Amino acid sequence: MTEYINLNSEKMLTLFGAYDENIRLISENYGVIITPKENFVEVSGTHDAVDKAKELLDKLCELLDKGYEISKEKVMAAIDLAQLNRLNEIISISTETIAVTSKGKPIKCKTLGQKEYVNAIKNNTIVFGIGPAGTGKTYLAVAMAAAAYKKREVEKIVLTRPAIEAGEKLGFLPGDLQTKVDPYLRPLYDALQEMFGVENYAKLLERGIIEVAPLAYMRGRTLSNAFIILDEAQNTTILQMKMFLTRLGNESKVVVNGDTTQTDLPIGTKSGLFHATKILTGIKGIATITLSAKDIVRNPLVRNIISAYDSDTKNLGKSDERDKTNRK
Repeated sequence: MTEYINLNSEKMLTLFGAYDENIRLISENYGVIITPKENFVEVSGTHDAVDKAKELLDKLCELLDKGYEISKEKVMAAIDLAQLNRLNEIISISTETIAVTSKGKPIKCKTLGQKEYVNAIKNNTIVFGIGPAGTGKTYLAVAMAAAAYKKREVEKIVLTRPAIEAGEKLGFLPGDLQTKVDPYLRPLYDALQEMFGVENYAKLLERGIIEVAPLAYMRGRTLSNAFIILDEAQNTTILQMKMFLTRLGNESKVVVNGDTTQTDLPIGTKSGLFHATKILTGIKGIATITLSAKDIVRNPLVRNIISAYDSDTKNLGKSDERDKTNRK
């Protein structure tokens, strides 16, 4: 079966992407052959595959008509949505602006998982964001915090994370405690500086409107009228997580992010993140959003790397089960 989509050369160039990477993605996922002609695109393959590929291409062309860029990440997101029969949502994902950086760049969700994560933050007091590296958990949370401050919804932004040693001893690093934990907080600094600009960020930090500190500094405090973000929460203990969550004051919002597959806690120590999401499920005002490899917006190779490690972990678990059975 063959179908045709009318496209001028300019739109065709944008749709196909650098080195035809966008069209190659669609071809590989649907098993179709997509051939550019002078004023149209030819799609060939089985009836079902061509119908699905054409539907996807039509939706991407609709985005082009609205003036939106068609990136490789956008095509991957559209393919994922199509598999869930939710392709129409690619429009809303592409159009809604969450925040604007200091340089005027609009921040938007790139995947369905990210959109659900942002909506959860809007509609709940406490949100747990769980997912692998590269899914935008920290960046989007900081963007939401910056937007809330600029709209005067909160009076301050508090960002924290546990200073867990990942293969390097803090005691041997030079400087005081703040200097030693600064590298752990660097992703938060970077995101804040992008949202506010370096100079404005420094002024807000000096005035105490923005606070970036180790988790240990949260003890004994009540945080009211604030947007609070706990990053790398998989490295909290159960008691640390309880301590943090009970800092919540009036008119505040809390976002807790982490990746339960990358804990640096000592062997035998339970993660406070895993425990909290387990016991707090079902409480009104608290939501848990789980992001997956499909929500990774870094280099597409990261998605494949995460998937490979997940598969290896599952295979290792099955192997361990077989060993236990054999020993019995």
